[in-house]
Amino acid sequence: MTRPLATTVRHRRGRPGGPSGVVGVFRTIAVSAAVLAVSATSVSAIGAWRLSSQLATNEVDINNGRTVAAIGPISGAFNVLLVGADNSAGQKGYGETRDATLNDVNIVVHVAANHRSGVVLSLPRDLVIDQPACVDPKTKQQYPAVVAQPLNASIARGGLGCVVATVQQQTGLQIPCAAQFSFQGTVAMADAVGGVEVCATKAINDPSSGLTLPAGRSTIAGRTALAYLRDRHGIGDGSDLGRIASQQAYMSSLLRKMTSSSTLTSPTRLYSLADAAARNVSLSTSLASVDQMVQMMLAVKQVNLAHMVFVQYPSQTDPYNVNKVVPDQVLATTLMKRITAGKPIKLGAANLGNGAVLDKSAKAKARIATTKQHPDALAGLRGQTANERTCSVAAH
Repeated sequence: MTRPLATTVRHRRGRPGGPSGVVGVFRTIAVSAAVLAVSATSVSAIGAWRLSSQLATNEVDINNGRTVAAIGPISGAFNVLLVGADNSAGQKGYGETRDATLNDVNIVVHVAANHRSGVVLSLPRDLVIDQPACVDPKTKQQYPAVVAQPLNASIARGGLGCVVATVQQQTGLQIPCAAQFSFQGTVAMADAVGGVEVCATKAINDPSSGLTLPAGRSTIAGRTALAYLRDRHGIGDGSDLGRIASQQAYMSSLLRKMTSSSTLTSPTRLYSLADAAARNVSLSTSLASVDQMVQMMLAVKQVNLAHMVFVQYPSQTDPYNVNKVVPDQVLATTLMKRITAGKPIKLGAANLGNGAVLDKSAKAKARIATTKQHPDALAGLRGQTANERTCSVAAH
């Protein structure tokens, strides 16, 4: 059976890879923590006002033409969608531009109702799925539903709100909050946090992404962090799924740093981080509130690192196009049922993503051994927990 035709997004030649969506997971925490930190000082009112003003300036309507009730205090489960946009407006100095803006990183952050476990779900940009009708909140242009289109084409059909609607339709999750960021946002956030430690099995020198890394562990920031998160040819098997594994390693390392170092106790660093986030991230109207983000930060803070799991949305090769993937319906259905039911997600013995291995130099207590199969583990699910230290496998 042939697929119905739909809008095709054509690319100009540019740097391989897409933007990093991964630091967005923690921007909500950063902004909130900064407000809490400065609240005890004489500049708290000024700091909070500046952040609120900047957040309001960048807010985005994601309701896709619907009337939605306001979000209140976080007392149960919640979901936030983080979108990394390639070729964002005003973005310069990151390779040649494309014909259209693409949502190349799509990550759902889910915190369970008891705030004791969480799932960070990465959906491949090349995931071919049906997409709903969408409405552009600025132009009011209406886009009809389409079938069998890659996920990263959804932002061109109505902006961030269409990405939200598409992910909601695919996962069955209700997503009231979202954030969109660009290459520049990733660079600014990596600098503001003081760099993130990553690991490579061998030295990497990839001209395609501009990534140069020594073997072993190193701390990366700025454009090096961006290159690491975008890289496809220097790490793993050259696929988008391999890049997701690198993003998960980065996110895990960042979360460990945020929760175990002096970052959360330094008002200066926290405000710098919060300010960088507020200036470089477009938040949904539901999320562009300091109070709302404080509520979410307090909830995320309760999740133990061992119970914060980063997973890839289950997929398999598209039979119509070997360069694309389609949902693994059986495993994806099981995964989403567990998430919506509030059950912690357990990973199997061979859980790590493409292009990732455990860092054998790390102390045993700093990671979970993956040689033992948990009785409730989902076989075939790829990812890692936040306290697992992993290394990216050099391609050559």
